[in-house]
Amino acid sequence: MVEEPDDQKESAARAGRRTSTQVTNHLANERTFLAWIRTGLATITIGFVVARFGLFLRELGLKSQPVSPLSLHYSALFGVSLTVLGILTIIAALRNFLRVRRDIDCNEFHPMAGSAVALTVIASVIGVLLAIYLFLTS
Repeated sequence: MVEEPDDQKESAARAGRRTSTQVTNHLANERTFLAWIRTGLATITIGFVVARFGLFLRELGLKSQPVSPLSLHYSALFGVSLTVLGILTIIAALRNFLRVRRDIDCNEFHPMAGSAVALTVIASVIGVLLAIYLFLTS
């Protein structure tokens, strides 16, 4: 364990803050949180691209050949689904970060897999539906 200099200890004591003895665990928790945030943002971005690319393809398709009105909205549906999944990922990341932070300070950390399992199932269902859609429209 690395000792912090006396002047840092004194300034932290004067400010009324205490330094956690689990600094490395907290930093690892923060890195994990940031990785989940990046994943959520990437999922939101992919959802936006899917929805807008579908719009782009519709515009091209309407000019060259008639397109079934039913197939026009699937890309928007998948895009919105991926965007919602990204938002849920970010919310779950924050919830998990705060829970782990509290548990580390209390020395009661027990990893939970509920959020990760739920997000994996939702992402897998969206992926399977998207694969079926791509297969049927190709």
